[in-house]
Amino acid sequence: MLCAGPVLAQDGAGVKSAIQDGRISVTGRARAEAAPDFATVEIGVDAKGATPAAALDSASAAAKAIIALAAEFKVPDADIGTTAVTLQPVTRTIRQPDGTQTEKPDGYRAANMVRVRLADMARLGELMRKALDAGANRIESVGFGLRDPDAAESAVRVAAMKDARAQAGHLAEAAGVTLGRVITIQSPPQGGAQPYLAAAAPMRAKRSGAPVPLVAGTIESAAEVAATFAIAP
Repeated sequence: MLCAGPVLAQDGAGVKSAIQDGRISVTGRARAEAAPDFATVEIGVDAKGATPAAALDSASAAAKAIIALAAEFKVPDADIGTTAVTLQPVTRTIRQPDGTQTEKPDGYRAANMVRVRLADMARLGELMRKALDAGANRIESVGFGLRDPDAAESAVRVAAMKDARAQAGHLAEAAGVTLGRVITIQSPPQGGAQPYLAAAAPMRAKRSGAPVPLVAGTIESAAEVAATFAIAP
């Protein structure tokens, strides 16, 4: 859905400020909302082991299960990727009788995170639940986006330009002049379509139960165009 945002002068002073030296300068604005066409989720596992190899092997086994599960959901290989693999020693605090504390080695902790991009967004909650059943215990984030954000950005820039032309036409009519050709157009970067993040913070996931409820929302794009038009003779 495209929404243009005209900003029209309300009095003579406003018209004069926009019409100078035989030119009309305006700023057109537009916003657009589109339904996302894919979802991303980062799923992984934290595993602890007595040795580095034991911890890493445990995390790797769960990551392999997540990757295999994504394949069962018909996710292409290009839409599955590892985002992080970590391994670090773990210590525990020992309090001594004299009140001092010491750190004692307590095994190793490994993590393996996998990002999955899913086109069938209706099955995202099911994918997450089955991943937990397969051994995952971490869900870092869920997001929704557009595979072709450039198309959305182009459409909203066109709408912003139409808004600029409409404003210029209204100002020309109010001033009793005829709108001429476009002299300059400036469209500063707007940051592109903004993805919707359903969960941005790390969280521990619970196993077993119903699919996770999720709402995709919409992706918003915005554009601003500064245009200067000549006044026709």
